[in-house]
Amino acid sequence: MTQPSPAPARRTDREDTAFTAARPRLFAIAYRMLGSRADAEDVLQDAWMRWHQTDQTALQSAEAWLVTVVTRLSIDRLRAAKAEREAYVGWWLPEPLVEPESSAPTPEAAVELAGDLSMALLWVLERLSPEERAAFLMRQVFDQDYAEIAALLGKTEAACRQMVHRASDRVQQERPRFDVAPDAHRDLLERFAEASRTGQRDAIRALLADDAQLVGDGGGKVPSFMRIIQDAGQITKIYCELVRAMGEVRYVHARVNGEPGLLRYVNGTLESAQSFVIENGRIVAIYVVRNPDKLAHIGIGA
Repeated sequence: MTQPSPAPARRTDREDTAFTAARPRLFAIAYRMLGSRADAEDVLQDAWMRWHQTDQTALQSAEAWLVTVVTRLSIDRLRAAKAEREAYVGWWLPEPLVEPESSAPTPEAAVELAGDLSMALLWVLERLSPEERAAFLMRQVFDQDYAEIAALLGKTEAACRQMVHRASDRVQQERPRFDVAPDAHRDLLERFAEASRTGQRDAIRALLADDAQLVGDGGGKVPSFMRIIQDAGQITKIYCELVRAMGEVRYVHARVNGEPGLLRYVNGTLESAQSFVIENGRIVAIYVVRNPDKLAHIGIGA
């Protein structure tokens, strides 16, 4: 008589707990690599499946193994996404991570938001190759040593040092040069929101640097800017005209990618998430995400 096959071994609670404990860090890596909450969640799902197909008793460090898997999956997904983003209608901006301004981050969110998560940094990282992006993030954000990075990427330490150096030079050239205190950042946005809501042309213009730039992402699904606007006068005109054309406009303060930002509601519906770069008391860059697919997860109401 044929004996029944043994039932597959069940995963233990300890194994599930190990993945759950590492999850905030894994999401932080995947999101910074991909700039997409949805893609990051897909990568974590793939990593979860591989985790459950692996003999975990043979692993020296569960978290190190998971970080390696998530980073490599993110590199592969980013390579595929590069082609998709080249065909994207208009400018591609990262999917924003938004939290209510008044709420304190949960311990898990604190891990996800640790380090620079700003839209400005993610915008610069889009110019790097997937391997350069991974090397830069692992060194500068997650503080891994070069031996760990080399093992993770399958390259020599010397090659990893070169990648981090090139990436750091690029980031230093293009990212904001000065940090702004959160209270000062919020105060400026408060004035900008009020001036924009009421169409105060002179007040808007006074808050913008002369060479301020405006980047919009509608994804071809809603109207947006097909080029980067790099003129304070034109940006002022755009915000004033939007007030006249849109109807009832309301701005809500929120944390957008870990920094003070604004959500704009039009007639009670979320229309955009906006991030700002501030230097010397003026706005030097505005990133406006209008693509409804990238706003669908935001649960902050007007």
